[in-house]
Parts: sequence; C-alpha cells; structure tokens
Amino acid sequence: MSRPETIARLNDLARTAMGVCGRLVQTSGISALPPEVQSRIRERVETYDAFTPGNNPHGERDMGFFDHDEHRIMWKIDYYDRALEYGSEDPADPKQTVRVLTIMLAEEY
Repeated sequence: MSRPETIARLNDLARTAMGVCGRLVQTSGISALPPEVQSRIRERVETYDAFTPGNNPHGERDMGFFDHDEHRIMWKIDYYDRALEYGSEDPADPKQTVRVLTIMLAEEY
C-alpha cells in the first residue's frame, strides 16, 4: 500500500469512528446549532465519499465540504504528535500520530 493510501485509510478510520481513532473537535459555530442538526452533520462527515482530484489532490482524504440546510460545512483532519504539541513527523504511522478531526462552518475557516 502506498503512503497516501495508508494515510487515507487511517483518515477514513478517524472520520468513521469519531473520537475512537483520534480526537473530534467542533467549532463554536457547529456547537451553536441544535443537537439534532449537529448529529446529522457528524453523520454526513462519517459517510462522506465525494472525494475528487480537485478536493483530494494528494489522495489522503483529509478534508471535505458539503452543504447542510443553509450552512456550508467543512471538515479537516490534522496530524499531531502523541503529546498534541507539534505536527506528526509521520502521519502514516499511527503509533506516533494523533488525528484531530475538526468540523466547522466553512465561514469559520
């Protein structure tokens, strides 16, 4: 498996097992929405599969956008060291990488 494929597989796991295989963060804009809307947005992030060469140029499946009701939603996965102090030296190695999935209103980016 290539490095981008390994990273993509780990990112998919972090996205579909939110909070189990990494950290989940949502911004204040998402947190201000009604709980049922937040839940539907998280479900759409978990099932997101609209990856194209335009929005996934490196093949790592680390970011996505979609519209939900009147909101443009963005999600992004970042890679940190185990202490969450610095960027990971090797995002393909889950032993030294903590994935942080952030869900936000696109306007908050």
